[in-house]
Amino acid sequence: MTSLTDVSTTAPAAAAPYEAEVNRRRTFAIISHPDAGKTTLTEKLLLYSGAIEQAGSVRARKNQRNVTSDWMALERERGISITSTALQFEYREHIFNLLDTPGHQDFSEDTYRTLMAVDSAIMVLDGAKGIEPQTRRLFEVCRLRNIPILTFINKLDLASREPLSLIDEIDRTLNMKAIPANWPVGTGSFFQGIYDFDQHNVLCFQRTARGALRAASRVTTLEDPALPGLLGAYNWNQLREEIELLDADEREFDTARFLNGQVTPVFFGSAVNNFGVEPFLEALIRLAPPPRVTESLGDPVHPASADFSGIVFKIQANMDPNHRDSMAFLRVVSGRFEKDMIVSHPRLKRSIRMARPHRLFAAERETVQEAYAGDVIGLTNPGVFVIGDTVYSGKPVQFPPIPRFQPERFAKLVNLTVSKNKQFNTGLKQLEEEGVIQVFYGQHFARREPILGAVGELQFDVVVARMANEYGVETQIMQQPYVAVRWVDPAALEAATAGRSTSLVQVTDQQERHAVLFPSVWDLGYLIRQHPNLVLSDAAGNPLGAEI
Repeated sequence: MTSLTDVSTTAPAAAAPYEAEVNRRRTFAIISHPDAGKTTLTEKLLLYSGAIEQAGSVRARKNQRNVTSDWMALERERGISITSTALQFEYREHIFNLLDTPGHQDFSEDTYRTLMAVDSAIMVLDGAKGIEPQTRRLFEVCRLRNIPILTFINKLDLASREPLSLIDEIDRTLNMKAIPANWPVGTGSFFQGIYDFDQHNVLCFQRTARGALRAASRVTTLEDPALPGLLGAYNWNQLREEIELLDADEREFDTARFLNGQVTPVFFGSAVNNFGVEPFLEALIRLAPPPRVTESLGDPVHPASADFSGIVFKIQANMDPNHRDSMAFLRVVSGRFEKDMIVSHPRLKRSIRMARPHRLFAAERETVQEAYAGDVIGLTNPGVFVIGDTVYSGKPVQFPPIPRFQPERFAKLVNLTVSKNKQFNTGLKQLEEEGVIQVFYGQHFARREPILGAVGELQFDVVVARMANEYGVETQIMQQPYVAVRWVDPAALEAATAGRSTSLVQVTDQQERHAVLFPSVWDLGYLIRQHPNLVLSDAAGNPLGAEI
């Protein structure tokens, strides 16, 4: 085994005015399958950084505080993450921008957009279950962007698989070489600590009540004569045997391969009991890369350059119940952001003032005066920003568009509170701006009963809950028998289907663009086979075939 190399200073070394500030930043997302412990680990990183004094519970008891990142009412009710959350905190003179993402596949579009805004990712695995389906899906998104991944194998305090088996599964299933950074001392109820391969020492932890406070630890060496008695003879002998086996392994940590997402350092622990959290936080400083050069539709953009640029990757309404406003999440890509600065907005083809910027900490916010590459700031959004917008000052820049997922589920949304039609329409508009759903209207159903398109069924539950909680409108979901939507030129479609009956449903979206809903894959394929020159596309105008 070789030591893990410090990669935190691998940002481009070109002389640039903001290089020191850029090198202090670490911007990362946490990805996992539901219930692997992602939100719990998020909470414990905040605890150990000093950002909060006491960690909460994903499913809090009456006398416990809720987790910081799950701020939405439905998240706290169900104990799951529904929307991505930005959390900025400081630790050892470094600034962390942590983006907590939903784990459930029904919210994968929000997670995908968030992964467009990070420089690295933490992959959380359940020690008993290993790599699960949603973990694999999110990993593939990271691989497409060559995002460096650090792995945290969680829940070692419960019955778990053999650590060597988990390492082997990462190698085989993800085709990514796993390099253990530390090793568990015992598992399940006998899990007592970790062995650190870099420091060659053993960290023994003590449990705290519900893991709400930092766990006390004792640092010692393998040669400590008290260690066999402290760990128990079986755990001590097993630890020595496994370390000897791993030391004989020829695994090497290659910095370049790590930065390209081909190698992952692996850490073991128990987030709920705080075992291994502090060593992992320390490793983030050394291993997670600072902001790097970003590709644009023109020249690459250096993060430490003098010119400011940023991209909007998320819209979120009603984070503050007192204001009920919309917030645009902007990742600073380069340069220095300043409050009230004037920037160019290419989509609107005009300049705008960046007023009322906020530093975000889940639902909490405070005014921010400046920010640098890697930082995520919130901008009050009175309809100025949409997902994918680029803004800049100085040299013009345009970042590639953020793609939207094609809807796979469709349902009619019925407004049961007819007297609140204005609130109903406002809610639909804001939820679509967030990317939660896509809204369609047709000739044969009322305007107050639009058809919604979503990636997954849970999105419809989110719409009903948020309509009630945030807009005061009671609604009902009625499932619809459609499997796909395609945008089309109405004149071309009319010419193609003239004089023939069809089961296709013609609709318009919120921008008055024409689209077609298909009741089956066969109907979609049939239309394409019969009319190969008819152009069917997604919402962005990209041609699509018969696949869904």
